[in-house]
Amino acid sequence: MATPTASGARNLIKGLLVLMIFSVVGIIIWRKFVSPKGYTSVPKEIQVTYVPSDYNMTIDEENALAVLSNPHRYRREFNDLVYDINMSILNHVAKRMNLDPSAQSMIQEEYEKHHPYLRDLYFDDFVKLKDTTSILYETWYDNDGSTAVDVLREVAGKYTCFLVTQVITTLVPVKGGSIYAKGKSIDTPCGVAMQEALGPMLKRLEDRAAIDDFARSRGLLQERVEKVIAELATMEIRDKKGLNRQLQTKFLGFSVSSSDIEVTAISLLKVGFRLNDYFDVRLNSRQGLVVITLPEPVILSHEVYPKLDKLDIGWMREVKDVDINKNFNLLRQEFRREALESDVMEKSKDQATEIMNTMFGPVIKSLNNKYELKVQFKNVNQSEVDPELSAKYDEYND
Repeated sequence: MATPTASGARNLIKGLLVLMIFSVVGIIIWRKFVSPKGYTSVPKEIQVTYVPSDYNMTIDEENALAVLSNPHRYRREFNDLVYDINMSILNHVAKRMNLDPSAQSMIQEEYEKHHPYLRDLYFDDFVKLKDTTSILYETWYDNDGSTAVDVLREVAGKYTCFLVTQVITTLVPVKGGSIYAKGKSIDTPCGVAMQEALGPMLKRLEDRAAIDDFARSRGLLQERVEKVIAELATMEIRDKKGLNRQLQTKFLGFSVSSSDIEVTAISLLKVGFRLNDYFDVRLNSRQGLVVITLPEPVILSHEVYPKLDKLDIGWMREVKDVDINKNFNLLRQEFRREALESDVMEKSKDQATEIMNTMFGPVIKSLNNKYELKVQFKNVNQSEVDPELSAKYDEYND
């Protein structure tokens, strides 16, 4: 049996808990329903009030996809696209945060401080992630534009939050490095940029890319094409890979049907130089050199021979033609990715140098024993697509 003292202590604790609960509820009711409008512990001069605003996309999807499909050819247009994307995002964030007109007018000036290095970062990362020599293959598999949009999503996601934070914090008052906000649909400037601006923009580009990819793949080769080429293949990679996919149909959380796909493929990939893009031989009599300049090495050809090892279709027939093509293309992309990330390009340069010395060295020595041969490489920003596709891209920039 509890003593009167212990019973009184428990009653006191219960009373204090009830008092604390009522106090918290009272503060919440006061802050939300009773307090004067705009009441806050943060000084009013450093508050930001969020307001509803629809995102206004100013990017031309058709032109953007043409530029993204061939960034080397359209480097200037790529820089302009980066500018337009980032400005549209910043303007939307400014409208959502209800910045005053003077602050909104300063957005362009603030962004132009960052654009010179951001455009280079975007370009370098984009071309590193996108295999620009695979446009013909991507077009055949209906995903050239879609792949470009996926790469843009990865690159933009890397820099958008940094950019928005750098620009917005120079236009709004902050306290301790934080922005104090109120209003409806409150989010960080980064969240607004990513969810309300960049996300819808990329969704519209994806939708347009799906249409363009389908149309281009159907018209890829309407007739037989013959063209003259001048190529020097110096490296060959042979590889084999396999892929397994299981597609399941579930009902009420239970698997009721499943299909298995197993695909293997062998790859024959050749790396070398497109001499019709650039090939130059010059004599430097002052230094006693014969300089041969070649373009940077690229993937000249890539042959993939897929084989369907297993196709076990469930009774609900989950497998569609698009699933088979997608698996074939995934294998092709993996072959190319591994090749590009390896040292095959440097090996190709070494082999080209050896071939040039073998071919031209004796001739040069026979003409003048004092001359030496030097082989160098030049980055040629030319289209990697066939003339038929290139002509279509040029239409967007006329």
